[in-house]
Amino acid sequence: MAKMTFLSPDGAVRWDVEAPLGLSVLEIAHRNDIDLEGACEGSLACSTCHVIVDPAWYEQLDEPTEEEEDMLDLAFGLTRTSRLGCQIRMTEELDGLTVTLPGGSRNMMSES
Repeated sequence: MAKMTFLSPDGAVRWDVEAPLGLSVLEIAHRNDIDLEGACEGSLACSTCHVIVDPAWYEQLDEPTEEEEDMLDLAFGLTRTSRLGCQIRMTEELDGLTVTLPGGSRNMMSES
C-alpha cells in the first residue's frame, strides 16, 4: 500500500492518506472524503478533478494524453504541473506523491 498527500489550496491543511495501488488520485480522494469533485466520474469528460502535482513528482508521471490535455485547457487555475486526478494511477513508484487541490473548479457538465 502506497501513501500520498493532498494539500488544501493555501497549503494550510494536509491530508496524508493510504493510496491503494491501481486506484486513481480521484478515487483515493473520494475514499478519504477529500473534496475533489470528479463530475464525469473519471470518464475524461470534464476538468473538475484537476490537481496540481508537486514539481518533484511531476516528471515521474506518465505523459498526459491529448484528451487529458484538452480537458486541462478548461481547468480552473491551470499550472505547469496540472493534471487530472482521474488520469493518475497509483504505482509503487508514486509512493509519497503530493498534490495540491486548486482554489476552485469549472463544472461544465452541470451548466445549462
